[in-house]
Amino acid sequence: MKKLFVVTILSLVTLVAMAGHDRPDFGQRPKLVVGIVVDQMRWDYLSRYYDKFSADGFRRLIDRGYSFDNCLIDYVPTVTAIGHTSVYTGTTPAFHGICGNTFFIDGRKVYCCSDSTVSPVGTDNRSDGCMSPVNLLATTIGDQLRLHTDFRSKVIGVSYKDRAAILPAGHSANAAYWLDRKNRQFISSTYYMKELPQWAKDYNRQLLKNPVFKQLGKDIGLSSETGHITTDMAIAAIEGEQLGQGSETDMLCVSYSQTDVIGHKWGTRGEHTDDAYLQLDKDLERLFGTLDSKVGQGNYVVFLTADHGAAHNSEFMKAHRLHAGRWQSADLLKDLERHVASKLGNQKRVVLGIYDYRFYLDHTAIAAQGLTLKQVKDVVIDYLRQAPHISFVVDYEQAATAPIPPVVRDRILMGYHFHRSGDIIVCVEPGYYEFGSWSSPVGTTHGEWNPYDAHIPLLFYGWQIPHGAASCEVHITDIAPTICSLLHIQQPNGCVGKSLQFK
Repeated sequence: MKKLFVVTILSLVTLVAMAGHDRPDFGQRPKLVVGIVVDQMRWDYLSRYYDKFSADGFRRLIDRGYSFDNCLIDYVPTVTAIGHTSVYTGTTPAFHGICGNTFFIDGRKVYCCSDSTVSPVGTDNRSDGCMSPVNLLATTIGDQLRLHTDFRSKVIGVSYKDRAAILPAGHSANAAYWLDRKNRQFISSTYYMKELPQWAKDYNRQLLKNPVFKQLGKDIGLSSETGHITTDMAIAAIEGEQLGQGSETDMLCVSYSQTDVIGHKWGTRGEHTDDAYLQLDKDLERLFGTLDSKVGQGNYVVFLTADHGAAHNSEFMKAHRLHAGRWQSADLLKDLERHVASKLGNQKRVVLGIYDYRFYLDHTAIAAQGLTLKQVKDVVIDYLRQAPHISFVVDYEQAATAPIPPVVRDRILMGYHFHRSGDIIVCVEPGYYEFGSWSSPVGTTHGEWNPYDAHIPLLFYGWQIPHGAASCEVHITDIAPTICSLLHIQQPNGCVGKSLQFK
């Protein structure tokens, strides 16, 4: 009996010791975290181009890292500013408040990063330079990292698009750099600094001598050269700021936006898109090579994902007898205003605008004409339910009880912010997408709940990341808590995602 007791005690001690051994050391962290977002990258591009990717570009992540093959966006609409913000905050528009690239806040139209209280740095171009995270309501991974280290960690964002540099980096970032499209220089704003650091000025001087970049026309985002210079700027930041060289973990947020511009212009198929991803593969190879030499293999962790995917071009789909088409929101709005006036007798417009399948009603104009919001909503919803190629019409305030499939209803709710998302949202039929005067007939767009817009790549590589893959459903909001778990820091303050396990 005594012997059995001793054996039992020893077994318990061993189990406790083993459990303690499995717990990660809170003092162990990578020297650098690199977040990469590829704008408009569908998940299936990983397999589509796999045989053409180099061993040290995308395939370094696929072949030596860990892939979550079923990562979905868990809100609508699926657009750039929301996607970048959700990756780094671990939450959705309902909490972080970035409800689109452009949206209304209580009837006031805003661009997601526009900030009249700041001035441009590195340019006199106010339209491109007066930017900050002013409209972001939640913290990011970088904010939490800075808080945890008493702001000793460095956090920097780099991208062609201002929103793709600013929103990932967060409120307390040391810097965010984006491209002044007029003067073709990387710039920032007084939110971050009074003047560009010397290394950024030096790189901008090199950029002015770039023969390919100088020859590009107005739409510089349509060239893979934009991806090359984004990589060059990221490498300049690594070297100039000595990222990953200090006593605390640093973070670099790099977003590649040329893929989105090219996709909108030329779609998901063809030589332009093919070349964009093969050129990006070379850029990733250069970036990883710099990380190896400057930070050291095994000393940094990388994640790569997308802010959204994209639908196939509707004409391409129809040519292959697949259900698809264009949803002409501008034409629909004109007919809708006439219909409301015929029913309610109003003399002035009642719709502020349509953005990303959401209808913003003009509450002030409605009240001034002696109408109630409910009256107008009822007429608008009735009209939209009769319109062609619309699957669902939802009054945001009634979304929780709307008679629609839960998979759609839940994403509508997670994408809804009372002050910023408008009044009514529609979901168009599979294969259909919004098409307006800005659209390319051979291009594409995104914004809906469907897999082509919402299924995105999610790859991890580097420090303490095993090789493997998982097919379980995960979400864009799981990225931030996963990185925070690796760093042993608190999750962003609006985080709703879960920390992923590498098995």
